[in-house]
Amino acid sequence: MIGYARKYWHWAFLAVLTMGFEVWADLMIPSVMSRLVDDGILGQAGGGPDAGAIARYGLIMAAVAAAGAVAGVLNNLFVNLTGQNIGNDIRKSAFSRIMQMTFPQIEGYTTGSLITRMTNDVSQVQRMVGNIVRGCVKTALLLAGSIWFVFQLDRQFGLIVLAAAPLMLLGMILCVSKVVPLFPKLQSELDRVNAILQEDTDAIRVIKSCVREIHEIARFGSASDALIAIQLRILTIFACIGPIMNLILAAVVTGMLYVGFSDALAGHGSPGSVMAGIMYTTRLLMSVMMSVMLFQMISRGLTSWSRLREILGTEPGMRQGTLQSPPGPRGLVEVRGVSFAFPDTLEPVLTDVSLTVRPGESVAVMGATGCGKTSLVNLIARLYDPTAGEVLVSGADVRSYTRQALVSEVCVALQKPELFAASIAQNIAWGDPGASMDRIREAARIAQAEEFILALPEGYDTVIAEDGLSLSGGQRQRIALARAVLRRAPVLILDDATSALDLKTEALFYRALERSMPDVTRIIVAQRIATARRADRIALIDSERIVAQGTHEELLRSCPVYAEIFKSQGGASDGV
Repeated sequence: MIGYARKYWHWAFLAVLTMGFEVWADLMIPSVMSRLVDDGILGQAGGGPDAGAIARYGLIMAAVAAAGAVAGVLNNLFVNLTGQNIGNDIRKSAFSRIMQMTFPQIEGYTTGSLITRMTNDVSQVQRMVGNIVRGCVKTALLLAGSIWFVFQLDRQFGLIVLAAAPLMLLGMILCVSKVVPLFPKLQSELDRVNAILQEDTDAIRVIKSCVREIHEIARFGSASDALIAIQLRILTIFACIGPIMNLILAAVVTGMLYVGFSDALAGHGSPGSVMAGIMYTTRLLMSVMMSVMLFQMISRGLTSWSRLREILGTEPGMRQGTLQSPPGPRGLVEVRGVSFAFPDTLEPVLTDVSLTVRPGESVAVMGATGCGKTSLVNLIARLYDPTAGEVLVSGADVRSYTRQALVSEVCVALQKPELFAASIAQNIAWGDPGASMDRIREAARIAQAEEFILALPEGYDTVIAEDGLSLSGGQRQRIALARAVLRRAPVLILDDATSALDLKTEALFYRALERSMPDVTRIIVAQRIATARRADRIALIDSERIVAQGTHEELLRSCPVYAEIFKSQGGASDGV
């Protein structure tokens, strides 16, 4: 964290300086009050009350309090400048690191946990920085200053305070030792609450269609109850420390009153000194109470910082290459002896798979659910790296490209379109923000989306709901297809990206795509034979391998697995 704090050391220094002045003012007031009582009200120096002394010391007190107030305002400003800026830098660094993570790394966290870390944990770190800069300095100065001034007033007062110090310290240690282990559990429960909230918000249509609202309300309530239970345990512990400290304060004040009364009877004490001693003791107790809260906040802040460090310390799972331009024919895709298993499992998804797709060729990839179709195209787009073998695009291994260079070669449209709460035009242009409106409209026409877009109240400027929830599934897919088409990359991967379209709309899309982009290599993951048979060639995956390749007619004759799929779909319609 020092690396983040170093940038704002000047604000931290000014915060410490102004805090020192504020504490000095706070510690001066009891001394001035003592003189006002003894010299002004009781008139011990002149034999009677002295209005001039009252006015003089009253003005001094007011001036010291005003100076302390100004210092306090400036201190709050400098503390916030320090903490907020550090928190802002940490949040941006953590988000940048998340954007660089691979899919397996992101999947290692829940979405709720990432949201908690980027919001609550960063806020806790900001508070911790503020408490270190402000609270620690104030507590240390108040503690040391109060003890010093108490000894200056009366040595016996100082000994009474020192005698009570071990009891205060013991109470503080017991409190902190009980609370600190609860903070990691508190943040974990907060992760769980956020995860359920995010999950249920995304799946609200499924929840309603299955009438599972009561179940999800109960599940969220259970997570919320667990969070509150830990928070109440923490608050209960801190609720006990206040009365304990007040008992110690009462004992100290009683001791001071007794000593002060004895000194007064002996002729070498004064009521003002007793009053000042009590005020300093109150400040001393306040500093102890503050230290307990500081330990709590700093402990929670350190817990949050350790969670943020997990993100900040995560190195990208995939190293970028240095190649910025393809060495071979653009659009050529070669998969050579590739095997793949997900990082969290030893079960192979693909084994020794080889496939070549020539520039401008269209190849459909088919197979049973879970056979590895999506995994294969994810390797081509380098969303994952193979565990064995190599994948080449335009004559070079995908691992040798820079990320930007590979994205320029390969574009992917997914089955589940990811849309943003922005206008339709902005969503289509997401991968190419500089695209002209003419190009956006052309891409929408190819994707068969323009008709429904123009029917919307504001056309292309219509702002859609988060995740596209204001649109139908087919409309969302067509916007995602338009986004992919707009990129005009040499390799276009359609991962079951037309599954929500009817056969007629799908056919119109593919015809428009072939007319406008005849040279683009198309790799189509398909479930429907009616979709796959339009490709120049079909590759069938079964038992982790490509078991057959050929046209629709060739596979019907030579591949029993394909013939069985064709039969199960009732014989794909030829009339689409």
